[in-house]
Amino acid sequence: MKQQTLAMAADQGAGFEQYRRPTKRDAFLATMEQIVPWQELCAVIEPYYPKPGNGRPPVGLERMLRMYFVQHWFNLADEACEEALLDSTALRRFVGIDLGRERVPDGTTLLKFRRLLEQHELGKQLFATVGQVLQARGLKVGTGTIVDATIIAAPSSTKNAERTRDPEMHQTRKGQQWYFGMKIHIGVDSRTGLAHSAVVTAANVHDKHPLPDLLHGNEQRVYGDSAYASQKALIESKAPNARDFTNQRVRKGGVIDEVERAKNRNKSKVRARVEHVFAVVKRLWGYTKVRYRGLQKNATRCFVALGLANIFLARQRLMA
Repeated sequence: MKQQTLAMAADQGAGFEQYRRPTKRDAFLATMEQIVPWQELCAVIEPYYPKPGNGRPPVGLERMLRMYFVQHWFNLADEACEEALLDSTALRRFVGIDLGRERVPDGTTLLKFRRLLEQHELGKQLFATVGQVLQARGLKVGTGTIVDATIIAAPSSTKNAERTRDPEMHQTRKGQQWYFGMKIHIGVDSRTGLAHSAVVTAANVHDKHPLPDLLHGNEQRVYGDSAYASQKALIESKAPNARDFTNQRVRKGGVIDEVERAKNRNKSKVRARVEHVFAVVKRLWGYTKVRYRGLQKNATRCFVALGLANIFLARQRLMA
């Protein structure tokens, strides 16, 4: 075991700052340190990660994974994540960096790690691995699925080197407002409130089209908002035993059907649980706008963010 330097001792709070108290960031990182299945997630990436040999030795895999998760949780660019680690003792303690002995991995190193995940589509595998770990801990997928989609905005400006918008992003209209970007479609277990499936598309793809890919096939009930109304054939194509509990349109011929509206309210008591996942990803972690061009790069981020959101939402069960 290496001798602890003064820098590391200070970061670990070894009595040098008498009046310091734990912050919300400290509490959050301590929780994630405890509940994230580091060993299982590292095992997914390890076959593709550079091995020591000639030249500069690679940074430790778990350290890079921790830095990558910090980037997600605090919505940081590559270089901004490096700066944050230099600035924050809480983040350095979480990642395990001793400034008295080593440098913080720079933004380029994080960029290469991120591209490794994108190249091998490891975001999906990390998301699936989190699901397997949660099921092993008793959070099993039930027979009810809630489906929903949310828009992630993309820059619509053409003031860039190509003088064009991202060709893989598209615009769509929601209400009276136009949006440009992509969509995250998810399937959430109605009992646990955790996402078990996801699809990433351009924003102009209607919510109903990825519907079969969001179901696992053993559903007894399928919940969704009115965008999924009258899609019994699509539901039956993947889950033949499922009953359609999606919200139906209440205005018929200019008259509001109060009976149907009351039914929708009852369904929405269950359907609303899907919003908890989006609230963590978009509100708590700030993922409301894409950072990269192209669907593949952003899809990797989406799958990792959803996996981390599942861990966060299940934290009480995982810490029990």
